[in-house]
Amino acid sequence: MTADDVQARWRARRAPDGDLVLFGDGTLAVMELQEFTGSPQWEWREIVRARQWTASHWIDVDLTLASCDRAGSRALAGESAAHGSIGWVALTRDGGDTLEWLAVCRYSDPFAVVELDDTAVTATSTAGQVWRFPRSAPERVTITSAPR
Repeated sequence: MTADDVQARWRARRAPDGDLVLFGDGTLAVMELQEFTGSPQWEWREIVRARQWTASHWIDVDLTLASCDRAGSRALAGESAAHGSIGWVALTRDGGDTLEWLAVCRYSDPFAVVELDDTAVTATSTAGQVWRFPRSAPERVTITSAPR
């Protein structure tokens, strides 16, 4: 998948199906969500990264529930119509047209709130989890429970 292919799919609001971080340059990080009984309670960790890959199935990521603009960047968050448990978060530039990265998780539930600062994109899922994605390394996300 080339950078041009990824950008075209983003403009069509399509993403590979799975737990992943898709980078605007075409790189794909496959992720795995684990749940623990202690602290941290959740970990979404990278298990493999690929520069050349082919997706067998694509899903829509066109239902945007939240967005936030800051200094030429935009964070977007939402859900996929493919299944109610799939949430996604994206960091873009140029008014949302150019993808920096897109994180898709099959078990996060939709992301209904998103915030953007100089260092991170923070998204809150409808399941009550706060996902903090470092802007330059979204695969190093931390997940905590939302304050009650």
